[in-house]
Order: sequence, then C-alpha cells, then structure tokens
Amino acid sequence: MQIIETVNRMQETAVQQRTQGRLISLVVTSGAIHDGHLSLVKKAQEQADTVVVSIFVNPLEFGPNEDFDRYPRTREKDLERCEAAGVDIVFIPTAKEMYPEGFSSMITEGTFSKGLCGVSRPSYFRGACTSYVKFFNVIRPDLLVMGQKDAQLVAVIRKLSSDLNFPINVEVGPVVRDDDGLALSGRNSYLDDFQRRDAIILHKALNEGQKLVDGGIRNIDRVLAEVIHHITQCRRLRVIHVSAVEPDTMVPRREIVMGSTLVVAAVWCDEVRLLDCLSL
Repeated sequence: MQIIETVNRMQETAVQQRTQGRLISLVVTSGAIHDGHLSLVKKAQEQADTVVVSIFVNPLEFGPNEDFDRYPRTREKDLERCEAAGVDIVFIPTAKEMYPEGFSSMITEGTFSKGLCGVSRPSYFRGACTSYVKFFNVIRPDLLVMGQKDAQLVAVIRKLSSDLNFPINVEVGPVVRDDDGLALSGRNSYLDDFQRRDAIILHKALNEGQKLVDGGIRNIDRVLAEVIHHITQCRRLRVIHVSAVEPDTMVPRREIVMGSTLVVAAVWCDEVRLLDCLSL
C-alpha cells in the first residue's frame, strides 16, 4: 500500500496508473476509518483496478464553534485498517498541502445544498465541494464510491460532477450499522454509554415511520410526525431536521413514492450531531 502525502506525488501516481490503463476508484473519508468506509472500499475494488482512500479532516467544512479540533484523528489505526482491506493508495494530505498560503478559490453548488444540512451548517457544502473538486483534479478517479448515510452530500457531489463535466461515475453504498442499529460515523466515538443508548433511538424512530408505510399509510406528514414523535420522547435528542425527499435532488416529497423516497434526519444527541436516513 502506498501512502502519499503531497499533491504533486498523488498527481504523478494517478498519471502512472492511467498510463498503465488502470481504472481508479476513490473513497473520500475524514479518517476514523470504520466498517462503513471499508464496505465502500470493497465496492470500489469490485469495479476498479486501483483503490484510493483519502484521509483528510477538511477545515473548510467546519463552521465556527464546530468540532474541527475535536474530530478524531487516528492515522496509524486508519492506515492499518486500509492496508488490511487491500487499499492500494492512501492519500493523506495536510491542510497546508491542500490549501497552501494564498488559497482563495471556493466551489459552491447552489441548489441541492440549500436545504436540510445546508441550513444548519452553512459552511459545510462549500468546503466539501472545494475539497472534492481538488481530489478529482489530483486523483482523476473514474469511480467515486460514497455512503448513503451522507445522502445530501451524495446528491450535491453528483450534481457538481455533472455540472462541471467530470467523467466520474458515482456509486452509493448502503448505510452500515452497528449491532444496535446506530449508523456508523466517526463522531460516534464522542458518545458515552448513556448517550449511545439514546442515540440509537434515531434509527428506531425511522423504523416506526417505516412501519406506518408498511401498513399502508402514504401521507408524508403523518409518517414524518411519527418519526419526530419518537425522537422527541428522548430528552437528550433534539431534532435538526426530518424530511422526506427525492433522493437524487433532495427536493421535498409531497407524497410517498415507493422505491424513490428517502427520509433523512439529523439530530443533536447532547452536543453530538448525528445523521441517518431510510429508503421507503
């Protein structure tokens, strides 16, 4: 496994891979590698010759008073997990390498990023789009594999890739959960035992909405009210948003379209921000 820390070397390596006729796949992470990331690696390995995993806690994604300094950085463990999973290249640049002195160019997607997490985290998508475009130019992947848990980010990056004519196929892997149902996330490490017990209520609440749909209910307001009701029964959880959307555009659904409706949710568990989603 190659470990690459500079943009120039990553660009040179990508050119070499392409010269050899190898298809390159990319899995973008903020580190704290977990089984959800590794499921994306496996999916990438099935469709490409060279798998690149980026590990980068992107400062542009974090607003004031967010958890940039606290976000888990577990470099050695991450590299061990990547190597054991058969990753070919880990690209692990510093912030200074990605954004050298004088850097001032930002990328914004103006439609799919507006609602949901774009309201509560106004810096997030601009920072994410900027780093993804840099990764695309540096790594030149043929395939990008993302996780469904970050559903709005998936929609935004697909739109970005299409609008800017990047010849990249975007594949999506399903949400991966711990045995208790909690969606895997680097931020789960913040949770103590009591917080984790309450955090799993988010997934349970989404399942309660699913039960209504399975029982024939098609009124979106009724389903969302059920999900929110179960979340708010826990004093530790506070709703940021719960919405039913069209998964490719994040446009709110006015009615449930089976197989093409996604319930997306973000909550605070005390001071820990958690995401989850469920396809109907």
